[in-house]
Amino acid sequence: MSAFREWIDAAPGARLGLWQALASNYTAEICAGAGFDWLLFDGEHAPNNAQTLLGQLQAVAPYPVHVIARPPVGDAVSIKQYLDIGFTTLLIPMVDSAAQAEAIVAASRFPPRGIRGVASSTSRASRFGAQADYLATAHERVGIIVQIESGAALAAVEEIAAVEGVDGLFIGPADLAASLGYLGNPRAPEVQAAIDRAFAAIGAAGKPAGIFALDTDDARARAGQGFAFISIGTDIGLLANGGRALLRTCRA
Repeated sequence: MSAFREWIDAAPGARLGLWQALASNYTAEICAGAGFDWLLFDGEHAPNNAQTLLGQLQAVAPYPVHVIARPPVGDAVSIKQYLDIGFTTLLIPMVDSAAQAEAIVAASRFPPRGIRGVASSTSRASRFGAQADYLATAHERVGIIVQIESGAALAAVEEIAAVEGVDGLFIGPADLAASLGYLGNPRAPEVQAAIDRAFAAIGAAGKPAGIFALDTDDARARAGQGFAFISIGTDIGLLANGGRALLRTCRA
């Protein structure tokens, strides 16, 4: 069983997480020490690369927080690099079909289970070759979460959820809203209904569902609905909103 599923299944209730987009070791460590259940390190929309992600991964290592990374795209090269530096749970954006999900899973597994390139002796994930059984057992720890964030993904969500090796599905309300014709309006009733349909399909497949909450009230509602892991904000939001609130208070 993947490290992600072990973590999800260890206790009931929603796990609350925070997006990491500042690409900073310092802020990553601060957020890790704040008590969030999980942190998402973003390589899609944040100025991250393998080197900056490695530093953040090392910075949060002493803390009891589940670490998830999002590559910029679900290609074999990005997946290989993220796994090699030590991430075990990946959140793959823009997954629109079961065939795409199957290719992503294959990219996370060594042959004959998949197509992941082999570099165990130079890989941090294998402790630079010190973990003798790494090649044989790595697939047991890797967790793949795919994002449902388009009309095409919504139409294929049952097939995507059924793919072996997909450990969870995460709904992205902003992109889903845009795909459905409601750019900037994820609260539109049609988008909310689509989220509910996707959640039901994910649950029917026996997979945990995640979502990026729109605000604290939405987070509470999604937790009550049964979402297993919920992002409740971003490091950028904490800094920007905290700074504005401080300035407003002082100027008042």
